[in-house]
Amino acid sequence: MGSWWHAFDTPPQPEIITFDTPFAGRFGLLICFDILFHEPTISLVERVEKIYIHSYKNIHSRAFSLGANVTLLAANIRNDKLIMTGSGIYTPFSATYHHAQIGDPEEGRLLVARTCFDSSHPETASTVSPLSVTFVSSMMYDPYTFVLLNETEGKLNVCYGTFCCHLQYRQLPQGTSKELYALGAFAGTHTVNGRFALQVCALVRCAGSEASSCGQEVEEAETKMDFLLEGKFGTRYVYPSVLASHMVLEQPEHLEKTADGRMTMKHSNMTGGLVTACLYGRMYHLGPMNELL
Repeated sequence: MGSWWHAFDTPPQPEIITFDTPFAGRFGLLICFDILFHEPTISLVERVEKIYIHSYKNIHSRAFSLGANVTLLAANIRNDKLIMTGSGIYTPFSATYHHAQIGDPEEGRLLVARTCFDSSHPETASTVSPLSVTFVSSMMYDPYTFVLLNETEGKLNVCYGTFCCHLQYRQLPQGTSKELYALGAFAGTHTVNGRFALQVCALVRCAGSEASSCGQEVEEAETKMDFLLEGKFGTRYVYPSVLASHMVLEQPEHLEKTADGRMTMKHSNMTGGLVTACLYGRMYHLGPMNELL
């Protein structure tokens, strides 16, 4: 097998594993790549308020906790070659995590957090603005349609076919550097390291000063931003995230889902520069796309 995700076959019928504790009620159990698929993940979410997952990335774990409204404990072995560098304790309202830099000699860290569960969210609203000039650039191996943020504040739309994302923003530049940002949309089938249908709205810092660098990997940023990001999704399974400079995960100020599929994320008063803000929708219902390539 050429890659670690090819190590196991998909079972004929996924097992839904839960266990009870005397201190925190019932937990559901996931192993690594399981969290990307409808089964067993969504079945667990419908049965428990807490999930324990062995080995997965901090950014996705944080987004899943927010989108599914569950408490999630992610325990990762340290393996730089497989980019396994962090663990965390995530609730819809807080995050305690550790992200090691690749090459760091540190072997691990004990994480302790007090958690609670509350499914209430305040209300919010957003406005729609005209379309701007767009371009296509690859991000996470998918061809996103992007539009640049050419002003320090404003309103933007970008669409991938009939799926559209909306942004209202105000940049708070730090220092002397002028960083380039773009709003991106993708709706289609992701086909690398797995096969699954997505709808994604993403506000990203571009790696350089050219549009062609938008979508490339970035870990640092100086520009803070107040923003409202919104999309109308064809699924109720939408996972939000805000990533700041140096791999810091921020708690969105406000989240709202409506019955017609509209998801809104609002955030301000960032502690660090914005690397990316994302609404990641998983279209579980679009057929059996769970097979690994």
